[in-house]
Amino acid sequence: MTDYQLFATVPKAMDGILANELAVLGVKDIKQTIAGVSFTGSLATAYRICLWSRCANRVLLVLDNFTVRNQDDLYQGIKKTNWFEHFAPTDSFAVSFSARNSPAFNNTHFGALKVKDAIVDQMRAKFNKRPDIDTVHPDIRINLYLNGENAQLSLDLSGESLHKRGYRDIRVLAPIKENLAAAMLLRSKWPEIAKQNGSLIDPMCGSGTLLLEGALIAADYAPGLLRENYGFTRWKQHNNELWQTIRADAEQRRDAGLQKMPVIAGYDTNLRAINAANTHIERAGLQGKIHVERRDINAVSPADSWAPGLVICNPPYGERMGNEREAAKLYSQFGDTLKAGFQGWQATLIISNPELGFRLGIRSQRPITLYNGALECKLLRMKIAPENFFIPKYKNRSERLDQISRQSTNSLDSAGAEMFANRLKKNLKKMSRWARRKQINCYRLYDADLPEYALAIDIYHGDQTWVNVQEYEAPKTVDKHKADVRLAEAMAEIPKVLDISTQQVFLKIRRKQQSSDQYEKLNEHGQFHIIEENGCRLLVNFENYIDTGLFLDHRLVREMIQRQCAGKSFLNLFAYTGSATVHAAIGGASSTTTVDMSRTYLDWAQKNLALNNINGSHAFIQADCVAWLNQEA
Repeated sequence: MTDYQLFATVPKAMDGILANELAVLGVKDIKQTIAGVSFTGSLATAYRICLWSRCANRVLLVLDNFTVRNQDDLYQGIKKTNWFEHFAPTDSFAVSFSARNSPAFNNTHFGALKVKDAIVDQMRAKFNKRPDIDTVHPDIRINLYLNGENAQLSLDLSGESLHKRGYRDIRVLAPIKENLAAAMLLRSKWPEIAKQNGSLIDPMCGSGTLLLEGALIAADYAPGLLRENYGFTRWKQHNNELWQTIRADAEQRRDAGLQKMPVIAGYDTNLRAINAANTHIERAGLQGKIHVERRDINAVSPADSWAPGLVICNPPYGERMGNEREAAKLYSQFGDTLKAGFQGWQATLIISNPELGFRLGIRSQRPITLYNGALECKLLRMKIAPENFFIPKYKNRSERLDQISRQSTNSLDSAGAEMFANRLKKNLKKMSRWARRKQINCYRLYDADLPEYALAIDIYHGDQTWVNVQEYEAPKTVDKHKADVRLAEAMAEIPKVLDISTQQVFLKIRRKQQSSDQYEKLNEHGQFHIIEENGCRLLVNFENYIDTGLFLDHRLVREMIQRQCAGKSFLNLFAYTGSATVHAAIGGASSTTTVDMSRTYLDWAQKNLALNNINGSHAFIQADCVAWLNQEA
């Protein structure tokens, strides 16, 4: 029996998963590469991988390896293969060409044309007839991979990518491919859980990809059984009898596996998604094996009779939902659902924003990097057990306080809260008189006066009063739960003492700053407010950024600039939101130049000037300030 050199391609970061899968399938001589896995095997081995691999994209049968230093080397190398051994001049073919670090070919389309020309010229010389090119449904697919000067010529045995199982309605868009879903399940040890009759639940199942791949694994159902066509079916060396024997064995295994399926269930709030999932389940012949229904994430829980198993999902994230705040709220709810109803289960989810993973409040194992298309993602795996639960630290006021109030309400210390409230009242009485006398609208009211309540509290007076609360990060020696309880106490007292709505109080965490972290954006949908300082109107924002757009401790410097700038040119470097520029212009500067690396903050600075009806010679330059200074000098 002839052994062939074979190569299975796989999505980025999944080569290790594919290598393990091939080893389980009995493949020998496995070697991992960045793009996939090489191995040797018989034609039966190649057929089995096409039929059974849940992770591979393509299976390539290597025909030749040769050196390519120029275009003619490629042409002559292709012509060395006797193409009539593989297909007839009456057949159609397509060429896939990829190159890496090639001095001869930086245009893959041109490389594919050279391969095509060599094949067509050989066929025409022998038979006075040329095969047709069909890029959509060719009889034969040919693959050329050029790495530097090393060319590998292969026959594509797969045809279409193997991730296309055959059950998906092509009109239904899915956020995850079938082989990525399978990789998630394999990394989560679903095959072992399924053998022990553990249940599988996807609480945000969408069109059902994870459920279907989980069912195929649990039923020992070869993912390629639903496909009608492969790249080898029109190959002249195809052994149809061998192929049919391998298919028949897979069908027997499927029929036996479907008789002993564990519980597999999915939920989603979108009725259209549920309908799509049902369509895919029917097309896969898995009716009655997978249950899906419309249900909100808060209402998802296992039945008492279901054995603990695996909760797995590809939840929506900020970009897909269009609102990071809504995504954060969803993840918090998901964490609450897991803690309330799934203790003793395993859970796995794939996310593109690791910050959202912390919103669950459940510690995970070390994340695994996977790619959803070109998007780098992290696979989080966790055991749902109380020892892994924690209270997430949220930057957003409403998220943080909602979480604290749910878990800390009964722990509030009325004596401590009263002590904090008294200090706040005392400060307010003193500072408000000073602010009115000095005509100051924005000032710090409290700055960790009591060590137990490590907060900075700033007052902003405009058409109404706003309070910006910054929580100093507690030392590691301070119990996190106690710190959260004290924060909840403070946030409850602040609106009472100041006689304002809780909606006018904004909370952020203040940590030791790293590079430009103070400018970090928190969400997209905050609102700008107008405050006045020494005759200057300025925009502030309490929701989108860690800082508000106005540094209160720079007030005296801004006033000095305003007094001294009449008739002068003013240069504002590292300008942030340009508040100093506004003061200079209001003070009569003949011209201003405002320089900052951030387009966002330069736009903010321009809005600040426009808010004050400032005209004249005012330049805004987006640049690295140090480099700009060197250039101007």
